[in-house]
Amino acid sequence: MGEELHFLLIPLMSPGHLLPMVDMAHLLATHGVTVSIITTPLNALRFTSVVDSAVASGLRIQVHHLPFPAKEFGLPENCENMDQLPSRDLIMNFLMAANELQQRFEELFNKLKPKPSCMVSGKNLPWTVKTATKFNVPRIVFDGMGCFSFVCTHKLELSKVHEMVSEFESFKIPGLLHEIELKKAQLPENLNPVSNDLINIRDIRKAELVCDGIVVNTFEELENEYVKEFKSIKGNGEVWCIGPVSAINKLSSDKAERGQKQCRFETLQPWLDSKEPGSVIYACLGSISGLTKWQLIELGLGLESSGKPFIWVIRENPKSNEIEKWILDEKFEDRVKDRGIIIHGWSPQLWVLSHPAIGAFLTHCGWNSTMEAVSAGVPVITCPLFAEQFINEKLVVDVLGIGVSAGVESAVTWGLEDKFGLLMKRERVKNAINEVMEKSEAGEERRRKAKQIGETANKAIEKGGSSYQEMEMLIQFVLQRTKEEAQTSS
Repeated sequence: MGEELHFLLIPLMSPGHLLPMVDMAHLLATHGVTVSIITTPLNALRFTSVVDSAVASGLRIQVHHLPFPAKEFGLPENCENMDQLPSRDLIMNFLMAANELQQRFEELFNKLKPKPSCMVSGKNLPWTVKTATKFNVPRIVFDGMGCFSFVCTHKLELSKVHEMVSEFESFKIPGLLHEIELKKAQLPENLNPVSNDLINIRDIRKAELVCDGIVVNTFEELENEYVKEFKSIKGNGEVWCIGPVSAINKLSSDKAERGQKQCRFETLQPWLDSKEPGSVIYACLGSISGLTKWQLIELGLGLESSGKPFIWVIRENPKSNEIEKWILDEKFEDRVKDRGIIIHGWSPQLWVLSHPAIGAFLTHCGWNSTMEAVSAGVPVITCPLFAEQFINEKLVVDVLGIGVSAGVESAVTWGLEDKFGLLMKRERVKNAINEVMEKSEAGEERRRKAKQIGETANKAIEKGGSSYQEMEMLIQFVLQRTKEEAQTSS
């Protein structure tokens, strides 16, 4: 249908945006369009093997590099992704450096073949608004959140009920189909600002509301009522739910190599193969978690005291050497030998979650991880940290019924984690693990629901599925716009 179409994808350089947009490129290409991913050289290295594999199978995906001016904006050398920022103070520098990509991108635009038909932009890249206008192509936004969290946030912005309560007082979000209670301390930073240092980002986002449509990494069956409401809030704007995009990675090798190649499979695979089906906890709190040593110790001790086999991912960041020192000093790895494995650095999360031995995913409830848990059909233990993660927790636990909360009562602010008390308590982590793994009627029902949603998720992107059809509608929209543009200019 879209042989002559060429989609340009420009992800924000952050794992939560880069990986799903690479998956989206793969999905779009399976629908027969040409796709170009525009990013920086070091970010491109994170997905080279997955793209090479897709190209080898006959898909039309190109990758174009734009040099990133890290040094000119006071960033460390080779800092091309937000997961490499040493501190919160440099977020604005990073976004200013990202703005400098505009000129190089516009020079590239005119050389691309076939002629680009549209731009799909990650958020916090306001220059893409001007560029799309300049070249007269539709600009579609990829937000990286689900419909449920958007609707909840929208209801709060309108009602302001959260402004009338104290920090740890529960309140109900008005006007929802489900009864959802939150505490003010759990809200995203834009609804409960702890500091004013990121006020400019809010201005950037307001400027970006100008777009021709929005693609959402979700599927209709997951958040049905909330998808409808999201579309009605957007009014006559176009919204396409095309997820779960990660489900495009069907091959074991694609799952394993999505992101980075740093993991010792020769250790991990036989260890997982030796475990009973559904017996292992996989614990990973996202790619930009800067939790303090004390928070992570509570998580580690909760995993240890649960008595269950586990894989614990400790991502590298400026603070990770403190927890690594504790692990060494306490001989933690010796203590949990045979029962626990620690992955230091990047984890092949999709591959791990698809292994039959995994019984539950202990997650921070970032939207990508939530969608990956859903697609893998595994129950979830929720340990939200910041942004909209507490709202995603409510979706998983209260709406879908596939999760158990570890009882985190307030958000930390990314980059200011040292200023917060102990949020994650070992006893609660242990209890949540035991509850999710128990062989009770409630436990069986949770596993049944997770498995059923997982099957629906994978069918959604296949031919005839809800997300497959939405992707066709997106392509049709761009095709129509391209024809109208050709008629106007002829």
